[in-house]
Amino acid sequence: MSTLALAARDSSTMVRRQLKRLLRYPSMTVQLVVTPVIILLLFVYVLGGTLGDGIGGGRDAYVDYVVPGILLMTAAMAATGTAVMVATDMTEGIIARFRTMRISRASVLTGHVVASVVQQLLSMTVLVGIALAIGFRPNASALEWLAAIGMLTLFAVAVTWLSVALGLKSPTPEAASNAPMPLVLLPFLGSGFVPTDSMPTALRWFADYQPFTPIMETVRGLLLGSPIGNSAAIAAAWCAGTAALSYLWAKRTFNKS
Repeated sequence: MSTLALAARDSSTMVRRQLKRLLRYPSMTVQLVVTPVIILLLFVYVLGGTLGDGIGGGRDAYVDYVVPGILLMTAAMAATGTAVMVATDMTEGIIARFRTMRISRASVLTGHVVASVVQQLLSMTVLVGIALAIGFRPNASALEWLAAIGMLTLFAVAVTWLSVALGLKSPTPEAASNAPMPLVLLPFLGSGFVPTDSMPTALRWFADYQPFTPIMETVRGLLLGSPIGNSAAIAAAWCAGTAALSYLWAKRTFNKS
């Protein structure tokens, strides 16, 4: 069996390990699914009327506007859980046992990443289902839906590799739980909940040029038909660059540990 085939086999084993781990400890998965849904309901039913009037469409228009931002927040929350699991593996000795076995070292991290991306996509699917039930009305074609899913998947891969790297660098699982938290806040500091042109000048500059904004604008444009401009290219570049640099950082940290 070739080296590549062995690595693929070991990676699939580690993916199954992580998925079984998520099923064995469902409380974190439930929390990561329920929290974005609660945020969606709060913003739509508590603040949606006022914020919707601000964008010129009332609560119904605000449901459409806010969903892309909460989708990214959902992925960021799930990636935070990944950092905790990576740090737990590093501190509880299981990695030392893996090192004594004839398995691909890269498969350990690959298992975390693939399982986390699956979890994020499932969480985002639940969120979209709830959003549709309360009035989210995308007008995307099948091709546009596929493009939006592709962008969200690329984003999920990027934030997951970043969280894996942060988890490897964290001395304890508790520290790992705090390291990716800025990712959860970035949709608030972008175009996730209100248009950036309503912000003060300095904050608007940050909101316009931080990485989450072009991703949210791309997903929003694909699902709702609003102009995308060059947001898709910028979003893809941010995601690809973050994924590549985070992968190299995680690989180097893991090999040195």
